[in-house]
Amino acid sequence: MAANMYRVGDYVYFENSSSNPYLIRRIEELNKTANGNVEAKVVCFYRRRDISNSLIMLADKHAKEVEEESETTIEVDLTDKQKHQLKHRELFLSRQYESLPATHIRGKCSVALLNETESVLSYLEKEDTFFYSLVYDPSLKTLLADKGEIRVGPRYQADVPDMLVEGELDDREQAKLEVKVWDPDSPLTDRQIDQFLVVARAVGTFARALDCSSSVRQPSLHMSAAAASRDITLFHAMDTLHKHNYDLSSAVGVLVPLGGPVLCRDEMEEWSASEASLFEEALEKYGKDFNDIRQDFLPWKSLTSIIEYYYMWKTTDRYVQQKRLKAAEAESKLKQVYIPTYLPQFTCAAFSSSAPQSHQWYSWGPPNMQCRLCASCWIYWKKYGGLKMPTQTDEDKLSSSQPTEEPPVRTHLSRQATQGTPVRNTGSPKSAVKTRQAFFLHTTCWTKLARQVCKNTLRLRQAARRPFVPINCAAIKAEYADRHCELAGNPLKIKSTRKPLSCIIGYLEIHPAVKPSVIRSTPSLQSPSAKRLLAPSNHSALSILGKRNYSHHNGLDGM
Repeated sequence: MAANMYRVGDYVYFENSSSNPYLIRRIEELNKTANGNVEAKVVCFYRRRDISNSLIMLADKHAKEVEEESETTIEVDLTDKQKHQLKHRELFLSRQYESLPATHIRGKCSVALLNETESVLSYLEKEDTFFYSLVYDPSLKTLLADKGEIRVGPRYQADVPDMLVEGELDDREQAKLEVKVWDPDSPLTDRQIDQFLVVARAVGTFARALDCSSSVRQPSLHMSAAAASRDITLFHAMDTLHKHNYDLSSAVGVLVPLGGPVLCRDEMEEWSASEASLFEEALEKYGKDFNDIRQDFLPWKSLTSIIEYYYMWKTTDRYVQQKRLKAAEAESKLKQVYIPTYLPQFTCAAFSSSAPQSHQWYSWGPPNMQCRLCASCWIYWKKYGGLKMPTQTDEDKLSSSQPTEEPPVRTHLSRQATQGTPVRNTGSPKSAVKTRQAFFLHTTCWTKLARQVCKNTLRLRQAARRPFVPINCAAIKAEYADRHCELAGNPLKIKSTRKPLSCIIGYLEIHPAVKPSVIRSTPSLQSPSAKRLLAPSNHSALSILGKRNYSHHNGLDGM
């Protein structure tokens, strides 16, 4: 029961196609539609198969850089199979949201930020476990490092010095370690300090009344007094008092210089109403990702200013109102949803090249190939987006610029599986390869000539074994041009065509066939077997049919 309950924040599998791997999403909201169905607002995660090869190379380069910087290597003692399966566990986070029907949920999974201090084998040992370290932007087709990196490890830890022995002096220069900004043992009493702070607030209120921009933002005296009572005014007053050695007369003189009273503003006063609206909109979209907020919404503000404004904004009534509205919306929304276990109803087609003992088979690949996967391979494909064992196609996808020669010795079944030929298990001892519909290939004279002349370039046997690899026509033309001069003096022999039947009948009327004399012998008991002795045929003149005459072609024996 608990396994089928899905809540906000869960990482789940979604199925959008019967032949494609599951989509991996994180549930953000569960909403009930007007017709009673439940839709889930989810955050999208992408697999390696969903992004381009150039971005995959960039992700591999980033992984190597992280491995070189870290003291512990990531891929220690990993076999080729483990490295192949580890790529299926890597995901790419995105800022993209989408709504999907909750009935398409197919199970739970776990997605975590890649931890450099943890072995990658832990992701392979746990079922339904994935990791991510980069953020993918589907619109811009870019990969960026995640800003939420957890800095754990010896590189981010402080060097703690040894504890001083009792009575041992500290040789470090204290001025470089810290700065003293307030002395609690000052000669002033608490009452005198409070009176000085009241004077500082009054000076701040008067300064706002004189400032034109402040009078527009705080038109009433009450708003000006509230702004003057903020922390920025108190911090300035206490810092001034400390710098003047807690002398009240000199500190008050600094608050009101010759040019007019000192006006202290914080970020809440510096920001305009339009900038505050942009900040709230960006906070709704990106959360507390202040780098993205500054980049996309407030590029003219510094990162320090945005962070300071955020923590001040959380103390305002505006934040309290939005928090109440979100709480009310959350109460009206669904907290969890029950999805029964999905059991696909497929009939056993028994098409597979491995695991013949599987109880269920699933359609996989292009429809015209009619390939099937067993139950275990199908679940692996749906969850991780790849096959358990690496294939030649996966290796050629990223190394197309450096082709490797295939091993000359292969079994018949592995060759069919490599080239994607559909295979079926019929239980017959005959060939298990499914027969295709026969077709007739009409070749031209130039094609026939190229087969004879350009045998070094056009390797027919290798080309027949790999029918989907294109033939380099430019190389064939170049070789034919080089050998054209050699062929001019020694042309190729082309088989002579048979003449029409009317010509043959006319020739036979003029030159009748000579009946050979046959010597018949009576078989005796002593002879092992009876033999027919034929007179030697006349080969003095060849007929128009070639080396054999018409009687030989038609099976006449002179009877």
